Amino acid sequence: MAGTDPIAEAEADGAADALFVLTAALLTPARFPSVLGDDYPAACAALGLQPYVEGYGLVFGQDGLGARWTVVVDDVSLVAVAISSWDCGMAYDLSPDEASVVAGLPGWPLEVVTRAPGVPAPHDPEPEEGDPAPLAPPSGDVWGPAQRRLGADEVALQWSAWRSQVTDDASSDAGTAAPSAATVASRPATPAVASPSTPSAASPGTPAEAEPRPTTWFDRPSPRKVAPPATAETPAGGTVSTGAAAAADAVADPYAGVRRALEELRGYLADPPPIGRVRSTDTGADGGARTLRADGPGWSLVARPDDMAFVLLDELPRQVLPVARGPRLPALLEGLDAMAVRPS
Repeated sequence: MAGTDPIAEAEADGAADALFVLTAALLTPARFPSVLGDDYPAACAALGLQPYVEGYGLVFGQDGLGARWTVVVDDVSLVAVAISSWDCGMAYDLSPDEASVVAGLPGWPLEVVTRAPGVPAPHDPEPEEGDPAPLAPPSGDVWGPAQRRLGADEVALQWSAWRSQVTDDASSDAGTAAPSAATVASRPATPAVASPSTPSAASPGTPAEAEPRPTTWFDRPSPRKVAPPATAETPAGGTVSTGAAAAADAVADPYAGVRRALEELRGYLADPPPIGRVRSTDTGADGGARTLRADGPGWSLVARPDDMAFVLLDELPRQVLPVARGPRLPALLEGLDAMAVRPS
């Protein structure tokens, strides 16, 4: 039997230890991949991390053998600067110091569509005894809590497109008209990955050739209207649509879930939920408009505090349910926005 080559083994070990950085994301109370959980502690628990207030940076890459790795670092500022630079179309060499590494987890919890050049195609590393199961993104062919949260992220990202389907009259305080329901055409709506538009694929400290990256995890479906809906009064004082788009096996009252979500949101004002359950971000629009994101068991809400809201439910796959602005909804949204955690 042929003997092993010590030099080849050493080179292989060195290649496996290298990390070719592809992209990154933040895991903080105000900004975390919602696919991981409804709030910051839940997102941390999904990765086996303690929910420290300072948060973490998540670096996604491949080793020299092509294996997927998620490297957790405590240098949040470094990762934030890298993401901001990439979002502005600028190159940035994300090279975390080894001392900042908190954990190295096999696999990726998010769909990363780039790959490092010159190494094998992305794959899960060979498991060793005691290793956790590799992280994997949620399937796009089913609907559940993760897909519902991803859909809410997409509505927040594409607010103008979804909002344009609802007439101004429908969102007035009078509540005399109902907004049309909307549905995602073929698979759950999905948000853009928090990653560079031209991410580098190189080991830390090494310049790399930039590669283009699609802006979404999956093909982004275009929102479309459905049949004219009926209306149902909500506890918020506005009207929402029941519509013919709901699946035949949906609950008799599709908007029972919307009413439940609004009631639980009012409870948040009296008894604050886990940190990150309600988040508010600056949209960058004129006038300082903000986007409000809130989640709970079986539902997600996206809203503008000065406008209306949309709700997604686990029991209604791919449905985006508009909630018109009535006499009580504005106070609820303003209260949630006041208590929401915001990026520093």
